[in-house]
Amino acid sequence: MNQLSSKDWVLIKQRLTPYLFLLPALLILGLTVFWPALQAFYLSFTSYEDISQPPQWIGIANFLKLWQDTVFWQTLTNTFLYLVGVVPILVIAPLGLAILVNQKLRGMNWFRAAYYTPVVISMIVAGIAWKWLYAENGLLNQFFKALGMFPEGIPWLTSPNKLFGILPISLASVMAVTIWKGLGYYMVIYLAGLQSIPGDVYEAAAIDGSDGIRKHLDITIPLMKPYLALVAVISAISATKVFEEVYIMTQGGPLNSSKTIVYYLYEQAFTNLEISYACTIGLVLFLIILGLSILRLIISRESTDNIKL
Repeated sequence: MNQLSSKDWVLIKQRLTPYLFLLPALLILGLTVFWPALQAFYLSFTSYEDISQPPQWIGIANFLKLWQDTVFWQTLTNTFLYLVGVVPILVIAPLGLAILVNQKLRGMNWFRAAYYTPVVISMIVAGIAWKWLYAENGLLNQFFKALGMFPEGIPWLTSPNKLFGILPISLASVMAVTIWKGLGYYMVIYLAGLQSIPGDVYEAAAIDGSDGIRKHLDITIPLMKPYLALVAVISAISATKVFEEVYIMTQGGPLNSSKTIVYYLYEQAFTNLEISYACTIGLVLFLIILGLSILRLIISRESTDNIKL
């Protein structure tokens, strides 16, 4: 058997060194992320109502129960409505804000700070503040009453009625908080992209007659496609996982009209103590987020390839 030469040992050390640096992080991830995820996957095929007893294997019974669960389908519908209602606004509006604050005007830094302030505010504080605004005698209802509109007030968080027969008022009210919190965050992402565009490109476009709003249609939006794709997928994943706003403001009510899939998972796990059933819901949520992540990779790759061409 041939012995390894000193050169071979050097090559082995060079290949192993990066993994040695990664080992502590991999151990932490394994203990806090991967192992709990594998346990949750296993529990989704078991019955674990009594935590003092070992889980009992029941196969796909939890998935059959989930298929027949009307509340689950309602929460899934609410999550989809949240996704459709929030993502387009968080993709378009922050881009407009980024273009606005990217102007070289006096005091523009103050505007950037003002738009970004909601991002650094705790969601608990923001949720409580907005809950006061939405109250029966809150600022919003008082404002409409002063204008002679809706004298009885609008039940922002307590009405199961639907706007246009589709979107529950309570869910729309919670969505407004998510949009308010996210505008500044995504604005900064767009701002970084805008500042990477050379000024010469806009000057050349101005010579060709592309100025004003047209320059953004001809130059800004095409060059910002990777950032648009990134914001679209990040905001979609965030909207799918929304929890704090619902927990603080509505507790999923009234009549489950604002209950999302993550809140339903929390309710099953920590209120009803249906641990296995909650793991089944979590597995479905994982598959949804995995699909959105794969979509992000595909869109980002296509956008990068188009820019290279």
